[in-house]
Amino acid sequence: MKTIIKESLKKLITDRYLMALLFFLLLLAIILSIVVGFSIHPSELQLVSHYSVFGVTHYYRDQWLYLIVFVLFELIAAILHIILSIKLFIIKGRPLAAMFAWFGIGIVVLGWLTALAVLNVWKS
Repeated sequence: MKTIIKESLKKLITDRYLMALLFFLLLLAIILSIVVGFSIHPSELQLVSHYSVFGVTHYYRDQWLYLIVFVLFELIAAILHIILSIKLFIIKGRPLAAMFAWFGIGIVVLGWLTALAVLNVWKS
């Protein structure tokens, strides 16, 4: 297992574009997680966490701790996209790995926008 990881990283180092793209993805996820993390403030207010047509009440509320999920999502999505991009680079080549890395950047940005939208609704 250790040799597989070392060989994968050696192969990744040969491609500067993909390595820079994956580094940017990780850096973006860390920065946006910090921004969302510092935007969360403890409060007694409850926020709407999900909606269901089948329940007695359609809107279900949760505590402010639910907002920490957005921070974790940013980091986990970035790490999984980096791992899968490296695997795709080894198996299928550079174009597919780069496309998957760009999709990861898109998902991290969409997660950040969603978190900001929920935080803005929660604050007002």
